[in-house]
Amino acid sequence: MTAPIPLTEGGSLYDRIGPEALAALVRRFYTRVAADPDLAPIFPADLTLTAEKQLAFLTGFLGGPPLYHQRFGHPRLRARHLPFPITPTRARAWLACMNAALRETPQIAEADARELYAALSRVAVHMVNTPEAG
Repeated sequence: MTAPIPLTEGGSLYDRIGPEALAALVRRFYTRVAADPDLAPIFPADLTLTAEKQLAFLTGFLGGPPLYHQRFGHPRLRARHLPFPITPTRARAWLACMNAALRETPQIAEADARELYAALSRVAVHMVNTPEAG
């Protein structure tokens, strides 16, 4: 789940989105995460490092420089998320926050937003590690 999204005719998704728009997306996303009743309890109060890690991960995942690998090592997404109870509800909430952030980031073209959302939908499903309670 950590291989970059394949190149298309227009270059990598990272090239098409660009670093500034990607950073804006991550800021908007974590503003929503902090306010989400399902997600906020499993995130730290200070989301600064979390947002930095997400931006670094997305940069490499979308075909840009391997910033996450350089700073933090291999992402090992599933293993790094195992300490946190990620239910299907939380995965859907995470995706809803990302979808809203994508809609709020006009610098990202609609087709690129759809492609990114589809890729992150697969990642979100992969991260589920806890069944719903009851």
